[in-house]
Amino acid sequence: MTLHFGFERVENFKYLGVILNEDNSNQIDLQERIKNANKTFFMLQNFFYKNKNLSKKLKLRLKNTTTDRTLTHASETGTLTERDRKQLNIFERKVYRRILGLVYDNEIENWKLLT
Repeated sequence: MTLHFGFERVENFKYLGVILNEDNSNQIDLQERIKNANKTFFMLQNFFYKNKNLSKKLKLRLKNTTTDRTLTHASETGTLTERDRKQLNIFERKVYRRILGLVYDNEIENWKLLT
């Protein structure tokens, strides 16, 4: 008894939580991870990150346990290009600015904390 299977050719597909494509680039997967981490951060923003009663240390721990885990889930074997690192750094700086209240001071040309 022989079985004949036909497979459809697709540009990309999701396998074990990772988006794979025919070019073997992880750009689509990285965009999806950043989008999901962004959703996670903004869902928790009103409850935790904007709460004045929580310390900044606790807010950073929450960021590490929620947003960072969403961003890096199942990405142990992927490689990062310089472009990927820049995208991750941009996202991370955005989250830190929201949590810590960093602003750019044009007079001294440096970042400072809001107090």
